[in-house]
Amino acid sequence: MSAHAVFVLEANTRSVRYSPKCSYSLQEPYTMSRCRLLILLLLVCGSVTQLQAQESSWKAGIAKVVVTPTEPMWMAGYASRNKPFEGKIHDLFVKSLALESPDGKRVVFVTSDLISVPRPIRDALEQSVAKKHNLAPESLMLNCSHTHCGPEIRTSRWSRDGLPKERLDPAIRYVTLLQTKLEQVVAATLADLKPSKVAFCRARCAFAMNRRTPSATGFRNFPNPDGPVDHDVPVIRIDSPDGKLRAVMVGYACHNTTLGFYQLCGDYAGFAQEYIEAAHPGATALFVLGCGGDQNPYPRRTLTLAQQHGRSLANSVETALLTKSKPLDGGVKAAYGTAMLKYQSPPTKQDLETKAKSTNQYDRRHAERLLKQLQIEGALRSEYDAPVQVIRLGNVVTMVALPGETVVDYSLRIKSELGREAGPAIWVAGYSNDVFAYIPSRRVLLEGGYEAGGAMRYMTTVLQHGPFAPDVEERLIKKVHALHSTLAD
Repeated sequence: MSAHAVFVLEANTRSVRYSPKCSYSLQEPYTMSRCRLLILLLLVCGSVTQLQAQESSWKAGIAKVVVTPTEPMWMAGYASRNKPFEGKIHDLFVKSLALESPDGKRVVFVTSDLISVPRPIRDALEQSVAKKHNLAPESLMLNCSHTHCGPEIRTSRWSRDGLPKERLDPAIRYVTLLQTKLEQVVAATLADLKPSKVAFCRARCAFAMNRRTPSATGFRNFPNPDGPVDHDVPVIRIDSPDGKLRAVMVGYACHNTTLGFYQLCGDYAGFAQEYIEAAHPGATALFVLGCGGDQNPYPRRTLTLAQQHGRSLANSVETALLTKSKPLDGGVKAAYGTAMLKYQSPPTKQDLETKAKSTNQYDRRHAERLLKQLQIEGALRSEYDAPVQVIRLGNVVTMVALPGETVVDYSLRIKSELGREAGPAIWVAGYSNDVFAYIPSRRVLLEGGYEAGGAMRYMTTVLQHGPFAPDVEERLIKKVHALHSTLAD
């Protein structure tokens, strides 16, 4: 029924016409029942008009920019790589979605086909959009797909330590270009704000599997069908007032590690976005990585498999779009803060000097950097301020954005503790606003292995000596609850 439909009562002909699409006549004198019918029709028309007005009172802006490197440079994700990339499968993108609620409050989501979101990049963009667009820190969320077939992003002193000039210079130039393009895409998104229907829907997708498998020598990276997973596919859909799909923002909790070759590629997430956009010409697909720190796509290691996983996720999105979507109501609420995460007791100088003589090149290099840090700063890092963000979109969906390579236990716990049958759906994202380390749950930390602290020897965006303290999960969850409580009605 059109929002502009009009019922006309003509006293002389005693007819009631629904314009423009239907008409009928009452040729006999009115009865009370016919009057009630007329009133009911008028009320229905008014209700539909009001509903359509609510659906279109939101505004949405969408933009994207290519961030594919234009000069030879090294790739991120695997320490064993030993040369620059050799071509591309497809372009890499930064994409942005801005939502403005009926009361004028805005939130901007920025997604990227990149390995990480280093804190300096988040901080620089936050300051820029606050100055240029009056956008508050809590209203800006950055997320990366964590593709392992993208460029290096080196922003810190330690991430640049010891690199030869021919490798370091392109990385520095790329970061400068990336920061400019991030500012441009947010500005374009806000300039694109226009009336839209905004709704939430969801489906499931099953190619992700827990990768932590117990063995005689500890936990190893191997498919574990009995490990915890999160197969939820949450979707925010954006339609124009006439019903044409403008954009979808899609979540899934799984590493983008199907591929490990020397060609630039967004992995399964890149292909999923391609397939969705091909199926809906003119629409933009954005990918938000969930708590996939201990989740891998299986099977993997070939381009065909990456495409198949991308098709699987795209099909899940198409399924979600077929379900009954929940239009956003109310307004936007957001909160942003930090959780102080503690590390376990640091190694001594003597411990590091011994480790610096190791035959393992990664252990040796890690120890050498920590010795430099000890010499320059006088101490090793004892804690880290990790950003946490909660965004509530109407009374329909609440997104919890966690930092780092967060393992799946966080998503499952937060959904369990914050989810209510009659309340907003809970969407938990990892890899947001600051990707600086794996963040294990208490279970994973006690089990040990790569995600529990072993990976820290490879990470240099933030130089860290070793595992987090056993209360890491409680500290992060406590901050989530504190921020969430500030958004309560």
